[in-house]
Amino acid sequence: MKLSAVIFRVLLGVSLLFAPNVFGEENSEGFDWLKIVIFAEHQTDYSGAFVYQHDNQVSTSRITHVIEKHGGYEKLESLDGPQREIVRHHGQIWSHLDHEMEQVGSQQARGKFPSLLPAQLSALRENYRATLLGYERVAGYNAQVVLFKPIDNLRYTHKIWVHTDSGLLLKAAVLDSKNKLVEQYAFTQLQIGGKIDRSWVKQSKPTGLPGSGFHKQHDTSRIGFPVNSGWVADGIPMGYRKTMEIQRPMHGNHAPVTQIVFSDGLSAISIFIELEDGDEDDVEGLSGRGAMNLYHKVVGKYLYTVVGEVPPHTVMRVLDSIRNNGN
Repeated sequence: MKLSAVIFRVLLGVSLLFAPNVFGEENSEGFDWLKIVIFAEHQTDYSGAFVYQHDNQVSTSRITHVIEKHGGYEKLESLDGPQREIVRHHGQIWSHLDHEMEQVGSQQARGKFPSLLPAQLSALRENYRATLLGYERVAGYNAQVVLFKPIDNLRYTHKIWVHTDSGLLLKAAVLDSKNKLVEQYAFTQLQIGGKIDRSWVKQSKPTGLPGSGFHKQHDTSRIGFPVNSGWVADGIPMGYRKTMEIQRPMHGNHAPVTQIVFSDGLSAISIFIELEDGDEDDVEGLSGRGAMNLYHKVVGKYLYTVVGEVPPHTVMRVLDSIRNNGN
């Protein structure tokens, strides 16, 4: 048995040993399941197809995740609509362009299904109530169902289905304050472990090196550097902690854009601040897709944009509280 499997079973065993055998009630074991999901995601090989539902729309993708010498590699392919293929490795994102993999950006906030944030879990107990809802089957696997309900109306409710054996996240749903589905990811077919195709991973050299099949981007518009900008937002909900503050050039902008990211462990909020350039598109507006909402507004000589996996009124509240403390 692999060491990772042994560690997982120890984690699971300890959490089950000391947890009350009660379902449908608040239970600290719900938070332990999140830790297990995070651990399993970084230790498990898997491949499968999943469905993403939002706003009465459905899309299907295939994901393959393997652990190699240089860390985890993840390939994501669209199975409907335009053909797309990306690879994620060490927080970097690569796209299949002109028969080569070219770096197109970095993953700076919440990971995509079936990943969750690898940190910032300490504040969850202060801002969510975890409830065990029993067991269900997803894609042929037994799953523990856990509900995370916020203590305020500034964030969404999260519901997860976790494979009871491997700890892999099999299904994840976001619900609004009326328990209406906002978005949902769910595996429909899944292979965990075993013989999984890894021919697409160049094992001999790390990404970005000649001959690896992966090439660094030449466009520097996505590269940022840490700053202490002096910008703050008093309307950030309790429990969100700043995880990043950078300045970065953006395509079409002459001046760098300040980006500040906050997370509460289950969702993230990003603030973008740039000089207003008089573009006719720079008008106040609110838009959204699934759990992701975006609000931008011109304030004085600046254009503020707030985007996050929170309700619309939360991104509006955050934007209206942005100020510069003079640092």
